[in-house]
Amino acid sequence: MSESTNVLPDIRKTQLLKAPIEKVWKAVSTAEGMSAWFMPNDMQPIVGHEFHLNAGPYGQSPCKVTEVDPPHRLSFNWGKDWTLTIELKELDGQTEFTLIHGGWDPEKVTEFGETHRVVRERMAGGWEGIGEKVRRYIEG
Repeated sequence: MSESTNVLPDIRKTQLLKAPIEKVWKAVSTAEGMSAWFMPNDMQPIVGHEFHLNAGPYGQSPCKVTEVDPPHRLSFNWGKDWTLTIELKELDGQTEFTLIHGGWDPEKVTEFGETHRVVRERMAGGWEGIGEKVRRYIEG
């Protein structure tokens, strides 16, 4: 089996938000903004900054910022396997918001003993709800 067929695809969610890109950037690149729609955290938009997401029953999830390109792209490692990337594109006063959750491998299990395949399906559904929280926070 080739390497490429043994990888689960990234979760990709794109939506158009009725807000200027600067407002959306502030919502995704600050601890306060991200806490409002995702999880409580102590993130700072500085490459190399190590922080934690408070994942409730799953505890404190370690993260590290890997890319910051204001106001277009923010990326960080999440836990031991995943990468979360947020891409923003300005479109006539609105903002296209794309969230990419990568690092899925059917051969791996999470820190909590569940396979990536199982967790990916749950997270794909979870990101739908989070997308609505993003919209309400930014447009509300």
